[in-house]
Amino acid sequence: MTEETIPSFAELSLAPAIFKVIDEVGYETPSPIQAQSIPPLLEGRDLLGQAQTGTGKTAAFSLPLLSRLDPKLKAPQILVLTPTRELALQVAEAMQTYARHLPGFQVLPVYGGQNMGQQLRQLQRGVQAVVGTPGRIQDHLNRGTLKLDRLACVVVDEADEMLKMGFIDDVEQILEHTPAEKQTALFSATMPKEVLRVARRHLNDPVEIRIKSKTATVDTISQWYWQVKGLHKLDALTRILEAEEIEAMIVFARTKIATVELAEKLEARGFSSAALNGDMTQVMREKTIERLKNGSLDIVVATDVAARGLDVKRISHVVNYDIPYDTEAYVHRIGRTGRAGREGKAILFVAPREKRMLSAIEHATRQPIKPMSLPSRKDITDRRIGLFKEQIAETMESEDLEFFEELIDNYQSEYDAGHRRIAAALAYLVQKERPLVPEDIPAEKPRESREPAPPRERNQGGGEAGMQRYRIEVGRDNGVEPRHIVGAISNEANISSRHIGAIKLFNTFSLVDLPDDMPPEVFDLLKKVWICGQPMKISVDTGGKNSDRPGKHPARKPFKRTEDHKRFKAGGKKPPYDRRGPKKK
Repeated sequence: MTEETIPSFAELSLAPAIFKVIDEVGYETPSPIQAQSIPPLLEGRDLLGQAQTGTGKTAAFSLPLLSRLDPKLKAPQILVLTPTRELALQVAEAMQTYARHLPGFQVLPVYGGQNMGQQLRQLQRGVQAVVGTPGRIQDHLNRGTLKLDRLACVVVDEADEMLKMGFIDDVEQILEHTPAEKQTALFSATMPKEVLRVARRHLNDPVEIRIKSKTATVDTISQWYWQVKGLHKLDALTRILEAEEIEAMIVFARTKIATVELAEKLEARGFSSAALNGDMTQVMREKTIERLKNGSLDIVVATDVAARGLDVKRISHVVNYDIPYDTEAYVHRIGRTGRAGREGKAILFVAPREKRMLSAIEHATRQPIKPMSLPSRKDITDRRIGLFKEQIAETMESEDLEFFEELIDNYQSEYDAGHRRIAAALAYLVQKERPLVPEDIPAEKPRESREPAPPRERNQGGGEAGMQRYRIEVGRDNGVEPRHIVGAISNEANISSRHIGAIKLFNTFSLVDLPDDMPPEVFDLLKKVWICGQPMKISVDTGGKNSDRPGKHPARKPFKRTEDHKRFKAGGKKPPYDRRGPKKK
């Protein structure tokens, strides 16, 4: 299957509820492994797939299996075995996203080190998909707490990693517990004989798929990554545009909607930019590319599909604003620069939870991607001053300035001002709208500091000054302790523990204070975090009357004075109830 023959997602017969999500997020064309895996998995065929990490395997099996799932059946229908906790969480999160229009769908990640009680409660409530590591899955099978009698499909992901970690025998034992009539898919980057033995024993006439990774990257491209931390990606991109020697740039975003939004924001910040995506007509696309070629446009924000075949020699930089889902896409993206032997620079924005994909890209390309620091205020100042001097020199060479020279001489004699002072005033006026020394460059926050935190001042609302109180929907009933909350937030969102304020635990929820200048991107990241096997569903705490915190009571009914109360007021016996109702004996 060549790049030109890869179908669109619309041609793959996915269930309407699943395709709706694909359409909403703006995915356009499946990766090679998705295009080859989805049709046979939709048909119920077994599948043996050889593909590297980072080729889009999760969607390759999740989309078709979720399309065949019965959301009304509250029993495990899909079982995915993964070698690590990180991959289990990643797969579970992806499945939850893809199934968001399936009513009542629940997926449970299970792995060692997680609260067992919480897993047991969720299994009892009923889940349709279980994603976990072999050891903890076996534990549940031995306890009888995981029933697989209604299982429709099992997926073994990264089987060769299972072998390296000593899990392959556990995988076989788990497969022995599954129904004979089921669908099985096994994915592995390599096919050692032990993995092939498992495939021969447990797969029935499988469709075999082998995805060859095109890992060649151009030697003239220098590759860098910036770890997203404490600063909006848009601000980071703005700094790069301000300080780098850029001729033209292509910025890759994951969805069509994101290309339009980002292009508009860059345009508002004074950069010549335009979107390039699959919703554009061929005429509009060609016009945008022509503008990029002739220099009337400097930045194109594009999706992977829209950038196919894009060959513009003046592109000096490629920025992966959103990390690609597979390594093939990364190689294709950065290949838009470094053309015709020219030097190019590729920059990758990586959130803390995306480090796994960064490693996969480095492994697939066999090239290290170096960490970078964002340009400082001084870097941007130096760049602006350099451009200002170039503008002066160009104007002196190309323009007839005789009229203005006479004007300055006239001003000097009339106001007894020196040429140096006049030139400084004119320079100030020229740069007034965009100062040469920027004042609005926020500092890039360090990831960690070993210095003790200064005492924090409390604000009037009970939280700490400079902090915002958030509510998370996990509490003591879920086995949650403060250390779980601190660990989840600091690990998943890269927020140092010293920046996490007061934590209050209640039975069904908890409250946590976080910096009030937390970027929206970090808040969006926290919305996806799980604690003790439960999505924490973070939201700004409103402290409303519907809160179930201890000491809070529902709105009281109007007090009606009774005959007993009247007698009490007159000196009689105290009534056996107060305005909240009868006292408990």
